[in-house]
Amino acid sequence: MALTAQSHLKLFDRILCNFCLRKLYSKTVHEVEVELSKGRVFKLNIGKLARLADGCCVASSGNTNVMATAVSKATSFPNASFMPLTVDFRQKSSATGKIPSNFFRRDVGTSEREILTSRMIDRSIRPLFPAGYYGDTQVVCNLLSFDSHHDPDVLAINAASAALALSDIPWNGPVGAVRVGYVDKEIIINPTRKEMLLSTVNVVLTGTHNKCFIMIDGSCNEPILLPDMLKILNTGLKETATIIKNIESLRNSFGKQKRVEKYLVPTDEQIDIVKSIAETRLREILTNYEHDKFSRDNELSIVREDVITKLKENFVDSELIVLTEAYNKALKSIYEDLVFESNIRCDGRTPSQLRDINCEVNLLKPLHGSALFQRGQTQVLCSLTLDSIDSALKTDAISALIGGVKEKNFMLHYDFPSFATNEIGRTAVVGRREIGHGALAEKALRAVVPQNFPFTIRLNCEVLESNGSSSMASVCAGSLALLDAGVNIVPAAGVAMGLISRKVDNKDGEQDSPTTEYKVLTDILGFEDYLGDMDFKIAGTKKGFTAIQLDTKVQNGLPMKVVMDAFNGAANAKKEILSLMNSVIGKPNEQKQLSWPVIEKIEIPPHKRSKFIGFSGHNLKRMVDQIGVRINADDEFENTFVVFAPNKEAMEEANEFISKLIADEVTEPQLDFGGIYTAKIVEIKDNGVMIELYPNMRPTLLHLKELDQRKVGHPSALGLEVGQEIQVKYFGRDPVSGYMRISRRVLQITTARAQNLIQTKE
Repeated sequence: MALTAQSHLKLFDRILCNFCLRKLYSKTVHEVEVELSKGRVFKLNIGKLARLADGCCVASSGNTNVMATAVSKATSFPNASFMPLTVDFRQKSSATGKIPSNFFRRDVGTSEREILTSRMIDRSIRPLFPAGYYGDTQVVCNLLSFDSHHDPDVLAINAASAALALSDIPWNGPVGAVRVGYVDKEIIINPTRKEMLLSTVNVVLTGTHNKCFIMIDGSCNEPILLPDMLKILNTGLKETATIIKNIESLRNSFGKQKRVEKYLVPTDEQIDIVKSIAETRLREILTNYEHDKFSRDNELSIVREDVITKLKENFVDSELIVLTEAYNKALKSIYEDLVFESNIRCDGRTPSQLRDINCEVNLLKPLHGSALFQRGQTQVLCSLTLDSIDSALKTDAISALIGGVKEKNFMLHYDFPSFATNEIGRTAVVGRREIGHGALAEKALRAVVPQNFPFTIRLNCEVLESNGSSSMASVCAGSLALLDAGVNIVPAAGVAMGLISRKVDNKDGEQDSPTTEYKVLTDILGFEDYLGDMDFKIAGTKKGFTAIQLDTKVQNGLPMKVVMDAFNGAANAKKEILSLMNSVIGKPNEQKQLSWPVIEKIEIPPHKRSKFIGFSGHNLKRMVDQIGVRINADDEFENTFVVFAPNKEAMEEANEFISKLIADEVTEPQLDFGGIYTAKIVEIKDNGVMIELYPNMRPTLLHLKELDQRKVGHPSALGLEVGQEIQVKYFGRDPVSGYMRISRRVLQITTARAQNLIQTKE
């Protein structure tokens, strides 16, 4: 039968569709092996999984596998002033061979470790998206399997880098990431979890093709000196070049051609018009050093609205976001020129000058420790709570297996309410930013807190005012609160370093291309964080560094020279901050608060343990409910219990309670081993009889099998009654349970043998 024209079209469409599908699913599966120093190897696999995504890569190290996918959709009318990028790292229980213990038996919610890893990936890839690209982009990193030896977070960064590089999504990568450990003065690249237990440093860094830093996230178990820290960073940065080279090789062979997009970037003409309209007013605002955060922002807002209104009249077809960006670029350029010309910032400080600092401690008397740290218009109130080891944070099973931390007895929680910036927002909501800032401050102070501290410590840092560097202010406030509570620490402080840069023409025509000059800013404001190129948070003690976190907006990254200058500036600022803190409280408070918790150890003999604990732990539960005292068995010494009381009064009450529990046993007469005693039956039971040896002694059980030499099923078979007296023999106490070992059967056997012996002699 002849085909109609419509049938021909349908057949052609079907053939074309099948051809496209075959082409789509016939991508070459390829794997590349990345070899780092000292035989550290991981693999990048492409073309096998998730082929419908814009880009996909599986990174493997040992038997740990992480799959990263990247998908981006262009938006015609972007409504955000920043690129809408979402990064999610998921550590599923199936990757560890476990079933979730929740009711649904599904992976629900997001753990803190997942959030922190997602933030590291985001900070590593976000700066490399082209300016003016506002396509909705999502990067999802799934942990496919975990072998308990190789951490997945660094693999996730490299997998995400490869997925974006191979995709058609506009992105100026790739980047490479490594973890650096430091064991016995030896630098280890991508250490295993076992090696990390011995390492004093845990630094994850991301580098670019031109050997510059994009992201740094590091912490130390003890303060690290500046030369050692720079050596660690420099070594790690060199290793990232090998990773980038391998990803570029994959991209050149198998990568897609980047899609053509419309970038919403202002033209030079638009930026010049903004300068011609508003440069004089902007300079007046930025050189008025009497402005504070809100007055400066209000004045700048008025100028911005006026400028954008005029730009709309001249550029009718331009999007609002382009005109707004033109204003921002002009403002940034004007501010940079002002600082380079006068060496004075918008609040009247020099680049290396700190804001005014005020410190107070012991604000809230009932608390174990409290402190208020004020730096300019950034204010943090920190309260410290001490509790028993039972209150330590128990991490979920998956995070404990991957992170290696089952519980934490030191916690720092960072809270940033909306009123801190004079805004209205939802309360009691902990976002990714709060979790990230709190984790950074916790890392900074964890290195100075004694590891064998007998209590669980919780620092609650609440930002009451914010104008930049609130996380580092939390470090300072937390350090003051620890000193106020009497915790034996070396004080630590933190500061946020910023950067402004501009391109200048070379003098005398030495080179055709312009060079870049820069200034590192100490203790940046929120305004400088917004306009600047770097946010480098550095914390530590007077001698060394304990935590660092680098974020940058520069696509090419930051060279080692800028990082070194930032460290040197932070070291000087840190000493100045610590000097001001020491003038308020220079050493741990020797006079403990009345609410300071108390720990004592008591020894309970085995035979008194059952009375002390009570049936099913009834007495221990009573002490928790009535007095607030927790009692646990000591792991080091047998028959010893650790008593935790929230204060001294509670401990005195607990001691009185315990004395009453065992007081009736203290006056018990001492029994001789092997002695024969006359006992009185006080109760008949199915498994024996309760007997009383002395009136002031507790009744004890004479078991059925020790009641008679004959086998009986119930004491009534022997004609025993309550009140009847019988002879028993004492064989001491059981060393485990503490129960008396008493027998009537032994005496019957002895009597029978004696009678048999007499009959034999006769």
